[in-house]
Amino acid sequence: MYIGRIAAIGCTSEGHAAALYRVSSRSFPHRRCVCNDTGMAVLPKRGYEEDIEKNPYIAYNCLRLTDSCAVATNGSHTDPITEKIAHGTHPRDALISTLYGMDYEPDHLSTPRLAAVLSFDATLAYLGIVREDALLVRSFSLSKGTLFYLGTYEHNAPSDDFVDTSFNAINADEACSYILNRGVFADYDHPVTAAAAVANNQKGFSLASEDVQTT
Repeated sequence: MYIGRIAAIGCTSEGHAAALYRVSSRSFPHRRCVCNDTGMAVLPKRGYEEDIEKNPYIAYNCLRLTDSCAVATNGSHTDPITEKIAHGTHPRDALISTLYGMDYEPDHLSTPRLAAVLSFDATLAYLGIVREDALLVRSFSLSKGTLFYLGTYEHNAPSDDFVDTSFNAINADEACSYILNRGVFADYDHPVTAAAAVANNQKGFSLASEDVQTT
């Protein structure tokens, strides 16, 4: 089953807040997640830089941090959501105003914009999406070993139905592996790359990424 890009929020088996993002793609599989000065970005792999000329939406910051929150999205809306939260806007309002203002991507597929926002202590947890036919933002109560997720297609509404209750990752590296090929995510096709932020004992987030090997 193909549900496109995936954003997820939850808690590790030890109760640490986790925000995850996965690129799934049929058209542009040669991409990677890399660390930058603000978090993690999705970029073409070396040798495939010209793919940006075919579609400018395939490269973007996918994961950023504030002093208290992690923000994960599938596009350029990562930055304004993060900056609004950093300047004092409530995460829910930052999600709603940014998704409403930017709308779905104006490509030939009208690709939805999706986003996840999660506080370090997991007391604030939101998933949001703007599609051609809807703008949906919802809060979630989190528990150990559980992930709620949202895809650009099919599973494209914040819901209790889109949940994984076997999330046994204990750190950011394991979280990346999990969303790429474990749990319910093993059933979702065309994984490409993933990024994750997991709360650590220093009252911050640890970051990691993992790329699927492509030929």
